Amino acid sequence: MKRRGVEIAFFGGSFTAIEPKVQEELLQTAYEYIKNGKVDSIRISTRPDAINKEILKRLKKYKVKTIELGVQSANDYILKRANRGHTFEDVKKASKLIRWYGFKLGHQMMVGLPESTRIDEINTAKALIKLKPKMVRIYPVLVIKNTKLEEEYKEEIYRPLSVVQAVEICKELVRMFADNDIDVIRVGLQNTDEIAEPGSNKSEVVAGPYHPAFRQLVESAMWYDAIVAKIKKLNVKVKEVQVTVNPIDINNVIGHKKENALKLKDVYDVELIVKQDENIKQGKSKIDVIKTYEDFLEV
Repeated sequence: MKRRGVEIAFFGGSFTAIEPKVQEELLQTAYEYIKNGKVDSIRISTRPDAINKEILKRLKKYKVKTIELGVQSANDYILKRANRGHTFEDVKKASKLIRWYGFKLGHQMMVGLPESTRIDEINTAKALIKLKPKMVRIYPVLVIKNTKLEEEYKEEIYRPLSVVQAVEICKELVRMFADNDIDVIRVGLQNTDEIAEPGSNKSEVVAGPYHPAFRQLVESAMWYDAIVAKIKKLNVKVKEVQVTVNPIDINNVIGHKKENALKLKDVYDVELIVKQDENIKQGKSKIDVIKTYEDFLEV
């Protein structure tokens, strides 16, 4: 069995914005693991205004392979409103430099930022697609304790997205990136003791579209749309439909807590049967009408 690639990742901050001496120390330590074959590569996340030729040469020296930029939005007003301290021009310059130096480029964007709209987020996705990242992460904004955003939330200046609203916009963005062969490697924040259900023990989340299976909600919603679209194309009133997919897609087709199956029954009075077939490519499906209303009435 082939070993999966192993990476050392410097995340959770802006790596290239820390002291160069500290960067060197960390990179040297990580590089030792590459030299002895225990690790395949290094990846970092950083700010777009903390990238220049000198920094990239340093990263290249220690075999850093992937650089992810915290973009958040392509709208300069929203970036200023969020106190990001950089403009989208910085994102464009950094992205081009990163690709020029041969690194894998990743982008991280957010939905639900203060004063951001669905159109802003669609436009951000369009702008990022033009910059040709290899991968993207999409994070819905959560209100965290002891932040300025929490103050705005309490003063009713800021209203976070609901889970439903966040899922609706994220499924559009995922579709856009997928259509342009850009890998969406994360949708929603990683669940930790601090990033958990608001009000739960140790959780730092005050409000916002938190869900422990947020990505599944998004992918399930995309499958639901695809199934409904295919059913509507059939020139027949469907009573029972069988969807055959790759085993990997089974849970998302059925939906979180069987949400898709229940929704199809409730909205369209259609019974959903899901079968698996390893010969079907992941993300693809085969839909067969098992029973129509005419069949049902005849019985």
